[in-house]
Amino acid sequence: MKPTHTLPALLLSLVLHGVGPRLLGAEARASEASDAPPPKVDLAIVGTGISGLAAALDAGRPGANVTVIDMWSVFGGHAVMSGGLVCLVDTPFQRAQNIADSPDLAIRDFLTHGQDANPDWVRLYARDSKREVYDWLDALGVGWSQLFPLMPGNSVRRQHWAKGRGIGLISPIYRECLRWTNIHFIWNTKVTSLLIEDGQVRGVRDVGLRDGLTNDFRAASVVLATGGFESNLELVRQHWPAALPGLEGGAKVLLGSGINSLGSGFDVATAGGAALTNLDHQLFYATGLVDPRDPSGKRGLNSFNAESIWVNTQGRRFVREMVGRVPDLGGSVPAVMRQPQAKYWSIFDARGRAVFFVSGSGWDDTNAVQREIFANPKMATWVRQADTIAGLSRATGLPMDALEQSVRRWNEMIAAGEDIEWQRFGRGETNRPAPIATPPFYAIQYFPLSRKSMGGVAVDLSCRILDRRGQPIPNLYAVGELAGVGGLNGRAALEGTMLGPGLLMGRLAARDVVAQLKSEGKLPASNLASPPPKNPPATKASDPESLRSWREVLRQLVTEPRPGHLHFEKAHAVVLDRNFDCAQCHRESSPLALTAEQLDRDALIQACSICHGSVKE
Repeated sequence: MKPTHTLPALLLSLVLHGVGPRLLGAEARASEASDAPPPKVDLAIVGTGISGLAAALDAGRPGANVTVIDMWSVFGGHAVMSGGLVCLVDTPFQRAQNIADSPDLAIRDFLTHGQDANPDWVRLYARDSKREVYDWLDALGVGWSQLFPLMPGNSVRRQHWAKGRGIGLISPIYRECLRWTNIHFIWNTKVTSLLIEDGQVRGVRDVGLRDGLTNDFRAASVVLATGGFESNLELVRQHWPAALPGLEGGAKVLLGSGINSLGSGFDVATAGGAALTNLDHQLFYATGLVDPRDPSGKRGLNSFNAESIWVNTQGRRFVREMVGRVPDLGGSVPAVMRQPQAKYWSIFDARGRAVFFVSGSGWDDTNAVQREIFANPKMATWVRQADTIAGLSRATGLPMDALEQSVRRWNEMIAAGEDIEWQRFGRGETNRPAPIATPPFYAIQYFPLSRKSMGGVAVDLSCRILDRRGQPIPNLYAVGELAGVGGLNGRAALEGTMLGPGLLMGRLAARDVVAQLKSEGKLPASNLASPPPKNPPATKASDPESLRSWREVLRQLVTEPRPGHLHFEKAHAVVLDRNFDCAQCHRESSPLALTAEQLDRDALIQACSICHGSVKE
């Protein structure tokens, strides 16, 4: 990567004069696909999360012409940022650890814990998850690092943790999609409505988020895979669960879903006649930490600490905090919601700091946790540290006597072997928490975190969207969180029960589309797969002068926001902040590819782990 001496200055000049958005950025709308999509496709998919990508791959492999449209400029949706936890039933990975699971056992757990779970989808997923999800991912090269500790509501451990978390789960699916010449991608584009002619779905209408231009995209069938609405606080409040305390008294709820999980797909679907169901079935976590990467302070991370106690603004414990490393989702959220402003403090010591956990891609890097959370001045409002409990009291404003008494009482109960206040552990248990006694001491402020939409667009078991009379709308499908993953979670998910069911729904929708195309004789017989992508060649470090010049360009680009460039700006702000060499991510001649030929999508998958994966500095 060695630009000419004049190119960076020229590019910067173009940006400053407003020309840049048309010329700069490899993620520009017109050049995203490796080749232009056909004028009409067999299947248009809206969204590149796990459901959309699964649908694209399973429709593309038999020969359907598929185009996937996404608001973002990169693949993966919320799934790529997730912890990569997938609930699977009776798998070889479980058997290798002597865990006896079965569909019947899983069905009982889903229906008992789910509170209003859809029994048809529960039976379908419990019966088929091993074959349709586990085996399918295994064939793509997805690996599992471990089974998560036993989660509330489960009879056995069945939450499989993907190697590389969300990145490791989603990247192999997307990489395989790139091999197929009949699967195309359009980026930075929002679908605003369906094209309906003579009462039939004929495609979608979209708008480019960078150029503002509208376009009618024709397709024989449409799969909506746009995710839920848990990043839209207005909709969260509008459909607030009746079982939870209300939001009076200034209660703060952090947004914890994908940045584009705004509910746009609901408007598209309902305008096409779709029925909605159980929108109040939403999942919240009690362990929402303000996201240090969000300057608005509205977004949150799911994080927790198995060696902590939770105290309210009076310095008193108020709930049974957690079981193992997992929040007690059944009781902790209502208990938190009943606290003033729905906030509390998690108190722990140096030993607890070592097991502090943040869910999501990239947060298994301990350096990132230290840099972004504990050593970040921007987090000082919510993260406090002191050498004594008294000092922690002064740092947080918590009553000193009450806080010291809560910690002392906790340590006494650990020594006695039983939590007689909240029954977090009992006599005879060997795996009980350690005392809070080793300085420094920490306090982190938490809030409720909106996380998952478990109701949504009504669908049948083929993921066909149902109208308000319960009849399928021809050629229109909804999958994943937009469809509340079929309602199999009811009001209370078992955890890991969004990604797997979402993937299955994508496959089922594609299967129905392919069956219809086959019945009409519209699938080609030839193999449309291209050769497997080659490993990216080794790159040489950029020379200092070139690097300095490109950083000058990037610094200007990330400080002047442009429509449709949010991911570009976020990623390259990280590059500048950490002084990365452009050659760590890019195979093209510069960080700002000017044509589609300069952008290697497969090579960029490798670069995702630089910001989001398990990269140790």
